[in-house]
Amino acid sequence: MNARRKRDRRRNRAQRRPPNGPSPGRAPGTPARVAGQIRVNRVPGEDAWELVFPPSVLRRREDLEEVRAMLDAGEIDVAVDELRWLLSGCRALLEAHRLLGEIALADGDFPLAQAHFGYAFAMGLDAIRRTPDFTGRLPYARPANQAFLESGKGLAFTLRQQGDTQSASRVVQQMLEFDPSDPLGVRMVNDE
Repeated sequence: MNARRKRDRRRNRAQRRPPNGPSPGRAPGTPARVAGQIRVNRVPGEDAWELVFPPSVLRRREDLEEVRAMLDAGEIDVAVDELRWLLSGCRALLEAHRLLGEIALADGDFPLAQAHFGYAFAMGLDAIRRTPDFTGRLPYARPANQAFLESGKGLAFTLRQQGDTQSASRVVQQMLEFDPSDPLGVRMVNDE
């Protein structure tokens, strides 16, 4: 990305609503931590569950598409800046954590990759733990579950790379409980 385009992007971003500004769809008096939490809902007619994201995540879809275009164009530094800015206003944006984890992994920064993957995975686990009747599967085939499960695989891999095979195995086991068909091939993380 050339310098002019970077400057224009920053100027446009500065003119948008502040990342921590009021959420238009939230009822007055509703605490942000409740309004911004990820939930888990049963898929109607199936023994499957999927993550449900707050409006603050959904409003950032276009921004994530722009970030993916930046990454495809090799504009890694600009994409990282944009992802960090997006996270400053929405910590529940699991896809941003996953992308930052992938970038850190590509740079060989395993602790940073673990932090991003781990944060995204922990947020999904927290949503599941707050759902007392959760008994089903969390299949990868449901698009809402993909960033969470991909982050779990990234977490298991980075833990394994850093020598924490026991923790990596626990993450793999948890992921296999969510989706026993193992579409991401997480069993191989334990085999490496």
